[in-house]
Amino acid sequence: MSRRSGVLEFAVLGLLRESPMHGYELRKRLNTSLGVFRAFSYGTLYPCLKSLVANGWLMEEPGGPPEGAPATALTGRRAKIVYRLTTAGKEHFAELLAHSGPDAWEDEHFGVRFAFFGQTSRDVRMRVLEGRRSRLEERLERMRTSLARSRERLDDYTLELQRHGMESVEREVRWLNGLIESERTGRDRQTPGAAERDKQDRSGETDGLPRHRGGSRPDPSDDTTT
Repeated sequence: MSRRSGVLEFAVLGLLRESPMHGYELRKRLNTSLGVFRAFSYGTLYPCLKSLVANGWLMEEPGGPPEGAPATALTGRRAKIVYRLTTAGKEHFAELLAHSGPDAWEDEHFGVRFAFFGQTSRDVRMRVLEGRRSRLEERLERMRTSLARSRERLDDYTLELQRHGMESVEREVRWLNGLIESERTGRDRQTPGAAERDKQDRSGETDGLPRHRGGSRPDPSDDTTT
């Protein structure tokens, strides 16, 4: 599975974990809520949905037309299908949430992982945030080194563009520092019900599901900047 398709799978499962949706509604949520998917099409989404159904992680159910769908979206069978997570799909998503390895820190995946931090346990959130910060600090050091070596050869506009890029990275590092400090001092940034989920996490369960082998705790993380 490519990194791009893996990010899409994670996002689809996460959104359907919140509620079942028509393909039209799902595409709209992906477009508007998760910036990395602003320019993708049904031709990308539906193969992903079919693959998730084939794996037993989603089921297809008949349903009415999605609210707000244009007339062109209501003419075919696709507009009448509702996608719902199966029990196996919920378990698989819990395993994905528990992952906090290097791919979760990268630009392409971090933003999507962060969007589902409300469903992620605190220790995994911390690992993802600290990993992302470390990755950006490494990038910032490379940028500073490169700028110092090439400063004399750059015109004013190219120099200003590089400074702008560095400032963007520095801004995200400051933002991450604040989030990490907030997590460390116990100011939970999760959605309502987070305290109960954290309590379940500590007892070995997440949303009523047993802990899975994806990590030391059942939780999730890539995307944004420069």
